Amino acid sequence: MFELLKAGGILMVPIVACSILALAIILERFWTLRPSRVAPPQTINELWRWIKKKELNGRKLKALQGSSPLGRILAGGLINAKHGREIMKESIEHEASQVIHDLERFLNPLGTVATISPLLGLLGTVIGMIKVFAEIQLAGVGNAGNLAGGISEALITTAAGLSVAIPALICHRYFIRRVDELVVGMEQEAIKLVEVVHGDREIDVEGA
Repeated sequence: MFELLKAGGILMVPIVACSILALAIILERFWTLRPSRVAPPQTINELWRWIKKKELNGRKLKALQGSSPLGRILAGGLINAKHGREIMKESIEHEASQVIHDLERFLNPLGTVATISPLLGLLGTVIGMIKVFAEIQLAGVGNAGNLAGGISEALITTAAGLSVAIPALICHRYFIRRVDELVVGMEQEAIKLVEVVHGDREIDVEGA
């Protein structure tokens, strides 16, 4: 592997750095964006039970706020529910904007890696071909070994750049989609909470 990296030239260094960064982001986002962590079903079910049994208090609100991103959004609305529907909705929107920002963390760097990796590979290709033509100009086409070195550098950097960019792009699109799905689910639960608190909807909790 070291010989392969060495044959790719100096541009293999940033390509390898991009691959390490992309892998770290992908693993972190897979762990962070789990539905069971962001919007656990037990969180909303427990909240409905508290509301139905009139057991909701400051301590439970604080526990709800720290339980998950969904809990943070719902707690933000409940804290200001006494000020009316519009204030409650504004509080939910404020918390939701911060939660969405957290969910989208590191996705821009991952998209950047997916964009620049093939460009680094292309730059390596250009540099490799420049070396090939410079060798041809100096020594003609008789020295096949030197020519092969330049061509090898060009091909290795291209392959390495694409090998990093393709999975990074796939994962970036996947995470964007997952964030959208999580946001839609949390939005539905928040709307339901506003309607329940202000008497427009009955609580329907399994086993409540």
